[in-house]
Amino acid sequence: MELKDTIEMMNSGDYRDRFKAEYYQLEIRTNNLWKMLNEWESGKLHFVPTCSKKTLYDQLKLMIDYMTVLADRADQEGIEL
Repeated sequence: MELKDTIEMMNSGDYRDRFKAEYYQLEIRTNNLWKMLNEWESGKLHFVPTCSKKTLYDQLKLMIDYMTVLADRADQEGIEL
């Protein structure tokens, strides 16, 4: 799934669809950041980020924490991700 695949869900009148879209978008962005950091660590990144690795790892941790909260909420509300 790509971000563009979540547009219809984001525009839905059903909060459950919008919730799923939010989760999927966060998952996509988290995976992309993880891949970028792995490429940076292995010397395969094709650009030099202007912020530090620590900042990006901090961001990644918070994104993962947020995904965990959303997954817990989905479970409580009976929303299948």
